[in-house]
Amino acid sequence: MKLSDCVRVLEAEVLVPAEDMQMEIKVACGADLMSDVMAFACAKNEVMLTGLVNPQAIRTAEMMDVRVIVFVRGKRPTDLMLKMGRDKGICILSTPLPMFSACGVLYQGGVQGKGG
Repeated sequence: MKLSDCVRVLEAEVLVPAEDMQMEIKVACGADLMSDVMAFACAKNEVMLTGLVNPQAIRTAEMMDVRVIVFVRGKRPTDLMLKMGRDKGICILSTPLPMFSACGVLYQGGVQGKGG
């Protein structure tokens, strides 16, 4: 699924665009515990869905080479987090959907899950 299609199905607002909004998204991980993301994130172009709105989410994404963060339930990152995302080349989205629904629509679109 292309990132632009993910934005559409998630009804997401693009807060920090990706350099390539047509990049192929193959794997997504939904978690509020960044330790879970670190334990299970493994694929480049991975999308991380989270309700955790603090700089640790950006730092974890950078460390795990996650290229897209989706904040669920309409949560919005701070200006500092948006700057961090831009500086690190991480696309940041916000969706009004709850995490369960957001993961479900991505899965229906062909994005695979990763977890234990």
